[in-house]
Amino acid sequence: MATVLKLARQYSEHSFSFIDRSTLDLTSFDQVKSYLENNPFDYIVNCAAFTAVDLAEEQMGLAYKVNEEVVEILAHEANRQDATLIHISTDFVFPGNLNRPLSESDPTAPLSVYGKSKLAGEKAVKTHCQKHFVIRTSWLYSALGKNFLKTILRLSETKDKLGIVYDQVGTPTYAPDLAEAILTVVESDSQAYGIYHFSNEGVCSWYDFAVEIKHQFNLKMEISPILTEEYPLPANRPDYSVMSKNKLKKEFGVSIPHWREGLVRCHKALGNG
Repeated sequence: MATVLKLARQYSEHSFSFIDRSTLDLTSFDQVKSYLENNPFDYIVNCAAFTAVDLAEEQMGLAYKVNEEVVEILAHEANRQDATLIHISTDFVFPGNLNRPLSESDPTAPLSVYGKSKLAGEKAVKTHCQKHFVIRTSWLYSALGKNFLKTILRLSETKDKLGIVYDQVGTPTYAPDLAEAILTVVESDSQAYGIYHFSNEGVCSWYDFAVEIKHQFNLKMEISPILTEEYPLPANRPDYSVMSKNKLKKEFGVSIPHWREGLVRCHKALGNG
């Protein structure tokens, strides 16, 4: 939240409201309707999601409630109030069977409950809110919360060796860079509604990402490449989910940093750089 608040201060011409679960129960239609009636917005950015990919296989009902039903409520209310809804989605809507950067028009076929529930949320936005932007992102991390970077740093304190899969390929995304892109969309006041992709530039495997984390943070543990089949998990992941950002760059003129640059800035944000 601190990073987002700092970024928001750079856009002083806008008024921001930051809402979490202690303020509003998004699963309650009555609460959402009442809140938005009393607090009208020009833009609503939905970052809420059930993102525990493996747990979603067990808690399917909750995953769909958060990733589809909540989104449908927000879409209805945004549309009723003529607000623009910006909804964050995921690369996990793709099956991972194409070995080239994926465009917004490529076929979706999620492999997991998480991916299916997020795709259902995308459809709810498209169906129920005329003014909408769906932004798919991938491998999101920051100095805050739970994410791959924070997991590697935590494990480095207790483990000497770690095996990381090298046959799943995508692009890490530094959360403040995604936030910048969202604010660029808001600033544009564009009506070019639809689906867009955003991640940092470049391509890597989870193993490559882990090795770069090791180098930048000077970690001592040994990191070895393993196959996905050597580390089975409840949810299937796409083998390849690198996304093309050409549509976003063309429409909004954004300049996107390489994923390694994002990691450098995240290192500094953690106070280690």
